[in-house]
Amino acid sequence: MITAICCTSCNNEWEDEQFVQLASFKAVPNSDGVTSVYVRYKPGGVVTYNLPILLSGSTANTQDRTIHVALDKDTLNTLNEERYGQRDKLYYQLLESQYYTTPESVEIPAGESIGVLPIDLTLGGAEGGNPIDMSDKWILPLSIMDDPSYNYQVNPRKHYRKALLNITPFNDYSGTYSGSNYLIYLDGQSAAFTKTQCKAYVHDDKTIFIYMGLRDGEYLDRKDYKLFIEFTDEEINPVKKKLRLYTDRQDQNKFEISKGKNDYGETVELQAYYMVDTEKDAAKPYLEHTYITLYLAYEFEDSTLSPGNPLKYKVEGTLSMQRDLNTLIPDEDQQIQWD
Repeated sequence: MITAICCTSCNNEWEDEQFVQLASFKAVPNSDGVTSVYVRYKPGGVVTYNLPILLSGSTANTQDRTIHVALDKDTLNTLNEERYGQRDKLYYQLLESQYYTTPESVEIPAGESIGVLPIDLTLGGAEGGNPIDMSDKWILPLSIMDDPSYNYQVNPRKHYRKALLNITPFNDYSGTYSGSNYLIYLDGQSAAFTKTQCKAYVHDDKTIFIYMGLRDGEYLDRKDYKLFIEFTDEEINPVKKKLRLYTDRQDQNKFEISKGKNDYGETVELQAYYMVDTEKDAAKPYLEHTYITLYLAYEFEDSTLSPGNPLKYKVEGTLSMQRDLNTLIPDEDQQIQWD
């Protein structure tokens, strides 16, 4: 009898499902609750980001499954209200339809546990004539849909069934620069302010923008103080190439290039320039370091911090950034070691 009971209680438990097969996004959120998606900026071109969709479980998927995906504006609204309250100028913005296309479903065939949702991004806008404005933070909020008629179950955890994709285009010069040698002088003061970091955002494939002076992306008036930096191929010498600085709110910030004396004692505009140097890592040859240095000299007025009493600033110095690439990784967006 004991033998019979023991034999009856034994079964091939490894053949049974240990974990229910659930459909989930693979989109790990950062500390802000969103997932950064880095894509190369191509004016007028399309870049595809493949968002993985996974089926969990301890046994193989035995049937074809159609995973349904939809835009989830409600979750984006909740995120904004909880993070920023009434400061709506800091809200994450819903990615406009002109900048992307994506299917409403993904097929995962029997025997497979991974599918991808292709998201085609056109960040230059229609025919490249309307570049995405990175002074706003763009989110594509997606959710896996649940319905009794579907042949799958959705993972109930919010970071698995939902994906808040923070679309972040990059070019050769965008990223986070060190600002320790970037000196910001208030008119009449001899002591300079500095910034630990200065973030540079994409405008197009050859242009970035930063915020003037001490401003950053958390200022409500940031759009009035964008400084565009265009990288030209015009050489000053074999090491340095010229930058072109400009702003789109001249009436607001009264921007101008700083002036100085040339070798002949003449007063001229100081030329902004950049330098790029690349080298292999000494210990890890597959790791490539790119060093970018920008020299900037400009002046502007801050007319919003103290209304009726404009504050004049003079900025001069260098911004520097190191970009590390793992050349063993084939996909460019994953090669770069992002902060």
